[in-house]
Amino acid sequence: MMMELDTILCGDSLNVLKALPEGSVHCCVTSPPYYGLRDYGMDAQIGREATPEEYISRLTAVFREVRRVLRPDGTLWVNIADSYCGTGSKGDTRDPKYPQGRNGQNISLCQAVRGCKQKDMIGIPWMLAFALRADGWYLRNDVIWAKGNPMPESTKDRCTRSHEHIFMFTKSRRYFYDWLAIAEPIAPTTALRQKAGRGAGKYSVPVPGQPQTQNINKPREKGSITDDMISPVRAKRDVWFINTVPYKGGHFAAYPPLLAETCILAGCPKGGVVLDPFMGSGTTGLAAKLHGRHYIGIELNTEFCSLARMRIEHDADKRRGKENLP
Repeated sequence: MMMELDTILCGDSLNVLKALPEGSVHCCVTSPPYYGLRDYGMDAQIGREATPEEYISRLTAVFREVRRVLRPDGTLWVNIADSYCGTGSKGDTRDPKYPQGRNGQNISLCQAVRGCKQKDMIGIPWMLAFALRADGWYLRNDVIWAKGNPMPESTKDRCTRSHEHIFMFTKSRRYFYDWLAIAEPIAPTTALRQKAGRGAGKYSVPVPGQPQTQNINKPREKGSITDDMISPVRAKRDVWFINTVPYKGGHFAAYPPLLAETCILAGCPKGGVVLDPFMGSGTTGLAAKLHGRHYIGIELNTEFCSLARMRIEHDADKRRGKENLP
């Protein structure tokens, strides 16, 4: 079955996914609607369920189809944030200054959650992670997306939220992962430590559970390791410091392109196909196009479908010219 690439399909993600051929995409990068946060006015939307369990169940069903359409060596990257338990007495909470929401959307639910007290964090990210693991996915990474410019909060009884989760799942034990594509420079002190001499110590001998001593802890003469023997990079760590980026389009919850780019560079080979079943404003498609990958997006809202198509074409051409990308 031939599959159209570099396209956005309008419709319910679960139903559209069922029409895609098995093993047809290399990687999935997505951020599903968060639980109880916004009402986009669509009958089949995800995120407005009566309970967190129903929300998790619907997402699990979507990602089960994602696993089917992924190649055996495919990866799934899911950006998700938590929600707080409300009182259940206010119904749909709206800002009186913006009764239809700042972008024409109704605002968050304020509902009680069974098993949670008022003000409890519900634990949505880990509920989803464990549900997907139980459904057959390999849970490989919990990446913390740390924002230097988070949304301000007026709360005085806890810290301001400034991070979200990015879970990396795989379909199989062996999978495509290009660690060099997202590698970080080593710290200058790392090179100095390696070039320095080191005597025998408690870390220079094998210990139970670690039969081989790490190279950096082995005794050595000063100068025995030279600059040309030291790798200038290290594997990327699991806290990513990426600021949010304002987007003037009509979609409120656009995540920054750098976030999607990092996942795509690591999880999808050049020329491969990236899937996003919750396309929104098109960030995943934009990142894929900028880096020589194809994309398939799925979006329930027809207005967002049009918005994403225009954004991908306009922003990709604009950034290519600015950064001299191929």
